[in-house]
Amino acid sequence: MTSNKIGALACATLLVLGLAACGSSKKSSTGAAGAGAASGTISGAGSTFAAPVYEQWASAQSGLTVNYQAVGSGAGITALESKTVDFGASDPPLKPGDEEAIAKNGSPAVQIPMFLGAITVSYNLPGVQTGLKMDGKTIADIFLGKVNKWDDAELTALNPGVSLPGTAITVVHRSDSSGTTAGFTGFLASVDPEFKSKVGEGKDVQWPTGTGAKGNAGVAGAVQQTAGAVGYVEQAYALQHNFTYSSVKNKAGQFVAPNLASTSAAAAEVKVPVNLGLKISNPGGARSYPITSQTFIVVNKDLCKARAPGGESAAKGVASFIQYGLTQGQAVLSQADYAALPAAILAKSKEAAASLQCNGAALSG
Repeated sequence: MTSNKIGALACATLLVLGLAACGSSKKSSTGAAGAGAASGTISGAGSTFAAPVYEQWASAQSGLTVNYQAVGSGAGITALESKTVDFGASDPPLKPGDEEAIAKNGSPAVQIPMFLGAITVSYNLPGVQTGLKMDGKTIADIFLGKVNKWDDAELTALNPGVSLPGTAITVVHRSDSSGTTAGFTGFLASVDPEFKSKVGEGKDVQWPTGTGAKGNAGVAGAVQQTAGAVGYVEQAYALQHNFTYSSVKNKAGQFVAPNLASTSAAAAEVKVPVNLGLKISNPGGARSYPITSQTFIVVNKDLCKARAPGGESAAKGVASFIQYGLTQGQAVLSQADYAALPAAILAKSKEAAASLQCNGAALSG
């Protein structure tokens, strides 16, 4: 892993713990798109899945300080609704109730897809290499508590020739309102009827087994410290901790490892609704990694009418930050092991960004 990845990921861990936002760093050596017209400070909160990227983008701003708190998608949307931040960050698309609550700030909600990432099924099993094969049913049965030993027949049948120990499985899941949970449970609910009926999908679910940890970094840390543990974590966190993780069977019947190519392939045929609230869930395609998530920046269309904390200066800063993310920012995503948006989705995101306003006047330029 490069030093850039390590720095961004370590910083994101601090964000998850609620310490000073690493995204406040500034560098004048990189020309951020639109940054010449933006200065001051902007605040955001939400997705821990997206935190390493927002730290990376924040460090590229010149004259603009970005304070981002990785508190989970649910808390980020709540912060935007309560007008305590200039932008929210969420992995699942907004529900109608969220859109209505954000619109009460004085302007309609706008959700802008920013990039893609893989959600890994990471495990700590000494002596077993990365790439252990799993399908949706087996993963669901593990998180339902039905498969509780690593040498269970479901796992051995999928991995002939692999010597699996009889170690007890310790399930680790998110304890906070989480977009990563929404993406993970969305996949399991789409492939396993029992999981759908007993657990369902969403940012907050009632897990029938396991122990909870806060944020992607919290789950990663718990898995790292516990032999026999398994958890769902964003790929960048899995790589930071040198985890072993599964290849997962996709809709086409292929076992696919999470990487940039398979993550991008997962979004190739996704349908984008008018409000841009796209959702990737068990996508088709032989090369698609099936547990892939999108992530959004969420704002009010007219940031000044919404009276965000930073006022007009922050409105310009948010627009500049989003513009950078959708231009130069796409090119550096791979440095933190995330995937850029497909061209068709990127074009729609840029249109949404261009529609942002301050008291009726366009912010883009």
